[in-house]
Amino acid sequence: MPILEKTELFVRSIGEATDVVEKEMYTFADKGIAMRPEATASVLRAFIEHGLHVRQPVQRLYTIGPMFRHERPQKGRLRQFHQLDAEIIGAAEPRVDAELIAMGQMLLDELGLNVSLELNSLGCPVCRPPFKERLIAFLEQRAEALCDDCKRRARTNPLRVLDCKTPSCRAVVREAPSLLEVLCADCDRHFAEVQTALAELHIPFRINRFMVRGLDYYTRTTFEFLTADLGAQAAVGAGGRYDGLIEQLGGPPLSGIGFAMGLERLALLMEQRDAGAIPAKAMDVFVAALGGATLAPAGQLVHALRRQGARAAIDYSGRGLKAQLKQADRVRARFTLIVGEDEWARGEAILRDMRTQAQQPFGLHGSPEEQALRLLDAVRPAATPCPAG
Repeated sequence: MPILEKTELFVRSIGEATDVVEKEMYTFADKGIAMRPEATASVLRAFIEHGLHVRQPVQRLYTIGPMFRHERPQKGRLRQFHQLDAEIIGAAEPRVDAELIAMGQMLLDELGLNVSLELNSLGCPVCRPPFKERLIAFLEQRAEALCDDCKRRARTNPLRVLDCKTPSCRAVVREAPSLLEVLCADCDRHFAEVQTALAELHIPFRINRFMVRGLDYYTRTTFEFLTADLGAQAAVGAGGRYDGLIEQLGGPPLSGIGFAMGLERLALLMEQRDAGAIPAKAMDVFVAALGGATLAPAGQLVHALRRQGARAAIDYSGRGLKAQLKQADRVRARFTLIVGEDEWARGEAILRDMRTQAQQPFGLHGSPEEQALRLLDAVRPAATPCPAG
């Protein structure tokens, strides 16, 4: 997705009265463009523009890239940040919601991160408008206890008051009505089936009736993956259903659901888990080329090893053997192939096991590709190359 999009795209999709559009979006007013604050609107714009629904009725898409929001930088939250964004477009079934949430949970589990899942429903255009009027009446009666932002939001975007972090507003919200109490029959059924599907997949969750998210396009299922390991409880990923948004942007009447995960927050959690030390992957083979005449053919051999999927390295500086063996230790090489100019001329080299210090002769006849295959046979199973590509 491009970084710059028409401002109107984000105003129409995210909502004019949201904090993202009102306060956080970087907008070039004279050009009518903005730096993207999130990915879903851009994905849907491209989906509509290229008619992807014609090729396949249900699309599963993802994108990874930088987003931009003008807010106070803090731990895990930067003005330029990166997100992994995943979308399922064209499927309205509740089990699709559970499928997407389960994929996000699997990713976080695979990264070894401790998160909790919270779930809510924001209803639909049938049941949400009456609730908003009811909520506005509730907030008007308690306006004096609200912060200045929420006094303004109470009329323009009352659902956002439910998500305010100001203590006085949180005290008011505890007594506020919940959308879950007034869902229409279809939304109530949908939400119940999402919960059933998550339980069948053994995905634990907690209902949070005050979760509203900060974007207007959400309908029905909304969810957040939360962690308490970054200080105050923070979301590392969140999303929801946006039925009606594609049609609102000029596309066909298709359903959709998606989530985004903040890569900076994921990285912070992984660093914290590993006490700040992420070990480098070990090299399979380090080639110690001694003398200028060996550099070109040794480089060809290293390239051939990499094409076979091996992790291989070479030092082109021309340093002596002792310095190159130290370098091999630093990159945690399992084996070092030592090649001098005279040995290369005779088609000979020495293969050194860096753990046992044992050495054996290795013939350098044949093409670099043939040398690489024989070298990998010689070091297996101690070093098993990863699949090429």
